Amino acid sequence: MFGFVSLIITIILKEYKRDFAVYAELIGGAIIFYFLIDYLKGIIGFINGLSSTGISNSFILLLVKITGISILTEFAVSVCRDMGESAIASKVDLGGKLLIVSLSIPIITATLSGLLGLLE
Repeated sequence: MFGFVSLIITIILKEYKRDFAVYAELIGGAIIFYFLIDYLKGIIGFINGLSSTGISNSFILLLVKITGISILTEFAVSVCRDMGESAIASKVDLGGKLLIVSLSIPIITATLSGLLGLLE
């Protein structure tokens, strides 16, 4: 709901004060992120619970990094597109995807090793 209100405020500001519309978008995004902090706390609690299940802490750390990269990349891409910089947005998106793939290699390797061990 707040996103919709933020959108309306931004559209109105673009008609009268285009410079302030950018600030309204950024402030609106920050306030929405603030509302999502409680959900983020729940996710962090879940991840902490995973560490007690016997899953390697290095894998959990990788999952947290991958999740953070994906969230930050999506936010940066959205800001770039809002500013009209779609070329930069696509490069940021590609960079985020490459980082995620490179961080995923140890997880993929361990998964494939486990599967091959089961097949033998």
